[in-house]
Amino acid sequence: MTARVVALASASAIAMTALSGVAHAEPSEELIAAAKQEGTLTVIALPHDWCGYGGVIEGFKAKYGLEVNELNPNASSGDEIEAVKANKGNTGPQAPDVLDIGLSFGPAAKAEGLLMPYKVSTWDSIPDSAKDADGAWYGDYYGVIAFGVNKAIIDTAPTDWADLAKEEYASAVALAGDPRTANNAILGVYAAGLATGASDAAGAAKAGVDFFKQLNEKGNFVPVDAEAAPIAQGTTPIAINWDYNLLAVRDQLDGNPEIEVVVPKSGVVAGVYVQAISAYAPHPNAAKLWMEYLYSDEGQLGWLKGYCHPIRFNDMAQRDVIPQDLLDALPAAELYAAAAFPSLEDQEIFKADIAKLWADVIGVEVK
Repeated sequence: MTARVVALASASAIAMTALSGVAHAEPSEELIAAAKQEGTLTVIALPHDWCGYGGVIEGFKAKYGLEVNELNPNASSGDEIEAVKANKGNTGPQAPDVLDIGLSFGPAAKAEGLLMPYKVSTWDSIPDSAKDADGAWYGDYYGVIAFGVNKAIIDTAPTDWADLAKEEYASAVALAGDPRTANNAILGVYAAGLATGASDAAGAAKAGVDFFKQLNEKGNFVPVDAEAAPIAQGTTPIAINWDYNLLAVRDQLDGNPEIEVVVPKSGVVAGVYVQAISAYAPHPNAAKLWMEYLYSDEGQLGWLKGYCHPIRFNDMAQRDVIPQDLLDALPAAELYAAAAFPSLEDQEIFKADIAKLWADVIGVEVK
């Protein structure tokens, strides 16, 4: 890439135009050209059935003609951070350009100098509470922790966290990842702790780990990463994961076996994931163009097709640009009414506490 193209892409990344009377943002021609000269975007930890990412990736490739190099689709948030650290001086295909990580991982990665600040053109429509003021990371979508139940094995689905300790769920309950590194597993443990009545982050972390210790001692806990295959095979008949992942598994299996998705009656926790660009991205302009696509209406609707609530949902709803069929496909709105959105401060507390307590109290690796 020429120095001139890089300079243009950095100095003028966004062009604003008007469309039907609504402020509409498009990437600048300079940014598009610079990204195309790089030719490739390297992503990590993006399973195609997670939040509709398969369609989102194909949409990006079709719109801009870039190749997308996909690393380790089932990596955890912690794995993503380690991949950046391990490839600081590597411009080859193993160095990720962009990250999709749990909210609590964003500030830590910024503090370590691992992220490249960038503000997308739709920046103002991202809630302030879900983005770093300097543009190091920014919320992308959210869902709630739920139970995915294989009905071929489990006759009566649990309706709340306390049910998981029942004898009828022996060798049935699993987390989607290890609570020391996987954001969805961390939030699953936290949600279980909240359901016990814990009132603060540290208390919920301890109560959650104690709850899973109880499940493990009773023989109800299965230390297997509850992804689509083990759910379908019956290895993890009750999977604790984000609602959008479980709904995608339900659709993927198409009744063979039947999967019931249950939002628990208590301990309903919502989790925001965030996007970021690696400070060592080999393809920085492709990374910026990817972010522009993700935060455009088109990209946000791509996540919505995957049952995720995109971070710009309210903005798009107010402008009436969300197709009704996508709204109708979402779970009932009342299921989210009682959802708790843990603050960044709380997440930093319970993330650290759960990792330590899990190792000290349970010591079981989920893999």
